[in-house]
Amino acid sequence: MDKISLIIKQAVKKLFELDQDIQLSRPDAQFGDFATNVAMKLAKEVGANPRQIAEQLAAELMTTGLFAEVTVAGPGFINLRLLAQNLAGQLQADWSDAFGQTSDGDGKIAVVEYPSPNMAKPYSVGHLRPGNQGWAVKRLLETTGWKVITDDHLGDYGAPFGIWVTGFLKFSSDAALDKDGVYELGRVYIQTKKALKEEKERGEDDLASQVQDWLIKLEASDSQAKAFSDKFNKISLDHIHNVMARMKISTDYELGEAFFAPMGKDIVAELLKTGVAIKNDDNSIIVPLDDYGIEVPLLVQKSNGAALYATTDLATILYREQNWHPDKVVYCVGSEQQFYFTQLFAMAKKLGIKTELYHLWFGFIDQLNEDGTREKMSSRKGVVLMEELLDQAEAKAREVVKDRSVSDEDLKKIALGAIKFSDFVADRRTNILFNWDSIFALSGFSGPYIQYAAVRVNKILSDNPIQPELAGEYDYEAEKSLILKLLEYPEVVRLAARDLEPHKVASYLYELSRELNRYYEQTPVATGSVSPVQKQARLGLMQKISFVLANGLSLLGIEVPGSM
Repeated sequence: MDKISLIIKQAVKKLFELDQDIQLSRPDAQFGDFATNVAMKLAKEVGANPRQIAEQLAAELMTTGLFAEVTVAGPGFINLRLLAQNLAGQLQADWSDAFGQTSDGDGKIAVVEYPSPNMAKPYSVGHLRPGNQGWAVKRLLETTGWKVITDDHLGDYGAPFGIWVTGFLKFSSDAALDKDGVYELGRVYIQTKKALKEEKERGEDDLASQVQDWLIKLEASDSQAKAFSDKFNKISLDHIHNVMARMKISTDYELGEAFFAPMGKDIVAELLKTGVAIKNDDNSIIVPLDDYGIEVPLLVQKSNGAALYATTDLATILYREQNWHPDKVVYCVGSEQQFYFTQLFAMAKKLGIKTELYHLWFGFIDQLNEDGTREKMSSRKGVVLMEELLDQAEAKAREVVKDRSVSDEDLKKIALGAIKFSDFVADRRTNILFNWDSIFALSGFSGPYIQYAAVRVNKILSDNPIQPELAGEYDYEAEKSLILKLLEYPEVVRLAARDLEPHKVASYLYELSRELNRYYEQTPVATGSVSPVQKQARLGLMQKISFVLANGLSLLGIEVPGSM
């Protein structure tokens, strides 16, 4: 589109000696491939009827030899129909193993933070979106020229630690922990939270005091507290690594809150000295943000001296500045934290941080109730643990392939593809509806639909080796829509990376797969009365489509199965 716009701009300059930005649109296919209303915009400046201007431009554009037809409609719309052979030539000229890659990032450094689960809790569906979105953003930035550092900011500090130790000593045992690992820690956490609530209702505070005592012991590097922390963390990390491996995501670093807490306290003390932070009467410490239009100050230390998210997040920002020197930091965290990140970023600006800090937020995962209403997915309704979700997805994948011979490895690719793609079917800021039937549909906007398109085209290519010596001149009229769609791919990737919106790639892949299926309905690729020249031209295009489908899916963290 940029190249066509430039050609029209040059024609305007030649005819009217004016520089004019050209906007193109895609009309209904019966009218042409592209359309522009530039003649209507020029009418006042040129002092002529817009239709007359459009007709002059149409005549000039036809002399370029790039268009099969240029027509004028209505008061001055110009419809352009391109020569398919020229489009094929353009695609060939643009084509390389790096098709879709750009250098927009110019080697700048981005830090992407995900999925950041809490330790000593089973990996839940609540971390499906941060992991998926974070991995896709990492891949998009990398493919557009950024150097990306990924960090899993583990929740391994604060009140939960005290709850786990207190609960473990009261409600659990080493034998139970050895048997059920992180799931026992999750059970203990829930039971202890319930006990704390009941204790508070009775007006007592024995358990609550024990929780605080263990936190203070950990902050003081008490050997017993440290041993509990190390033990719980190892169990948690083994579990987290296993789930992330199944999800095909990873990070370069795992610098959790515990790593940053001591630094954070030192920084808060320095902020008090410089007057940036203020100590309240109860000894809690805040950073006022009125100068950034935020009335609610940011609490950076509790009255008992304990660190908070803000304490460790402040240290994290400064650590990254000093050690990684990023140009952009992307936090993949849900929508419920929007106000907190507004406060955090304002505090960073107050400290002179010029790095772009971006909260990549997303909506909830909803599920359908029996009465047809939607609500946030929770443990009260259906699956909430990530391992359970993946197990059920693999069982569903077996149902989809039925009696066909599909390997276990391919079944896992189909299952994970369905789960992951469901996260990209709409703008990340909207809630997504988790529905088993729709995410595994082979005839709709789903991961398996696109995977199947890729498998089908790969089968054609494996059954029909390309023979370049049989290629010759071909008009590509039947393939024109596919070529136009392929030519869009680099711009789709560029915009998805610029806006940090992976769903744009998902939408493109669906449109390409749908266009490919329409093509199959009307055009034989390698069967029937197809001539050797037609066959080689079509196989060459199928090879490019196979590349783009696999490349686009890989940006979303999805693999193409060998069969399905």
